[in-house]
Amino acid sequence: MAHVERTLTTTTDIHSVWDYLTDFRTSEEWDPPTVSTERTSGDGGVGTTYHNVSSFLGSQSEVDYVVSAIEPLERFELRGDAGKSLDLHDTITFERLPEGGTQVTYRAEFRTHGAAKLAEPLLPPGLKILGDKVAASMQERLDALGAGATAADGSGLQA
Repeated sequence: MAHVERTLTTTTDIHSVWDYLTDFRTSEEWDPPTVSTERTSGDGGVGTTYHNVSSFLGSQSEVDYVVSAIEPLERFELRGDAGKSLDLHDTITFERLPEGGTQVTYRAEFRTHGAAKLAEPLLPPGLKILGDKVAASMQERLDALGAGATAADGSGLQA
């Protein structure tokens, strides 16, 4: 299973970061491949569904996500179904820092099925680029919520 993971640190308080990232509609702002995300049911809690349209590796895909787990101010998980070719599992974890900021780790796992499995060897290079873009965009948005931040060492990226 291919995946990408990034850890960011911001001086923005954990409540603001939590509120922003757990409203998955904001992925339009911090996830560069996202074209649109709309909430299709629910109030943001477990069981809430979102319809996402993204452009990745030259093609547009539609993914239906469901919020699968929430631990307030600690963990937010979504599972995505992109039809017969791809399943996704996104996990965002939050840690309040002693100096008052927030550390965020975003992990996206991609599980291919059927004919899409043939393209799996091509995913890691694309996911590295995607991880870099998402991390930079998310950092910018989280910093804008508060009063500045610093990026963590990018060594958390795995593709």
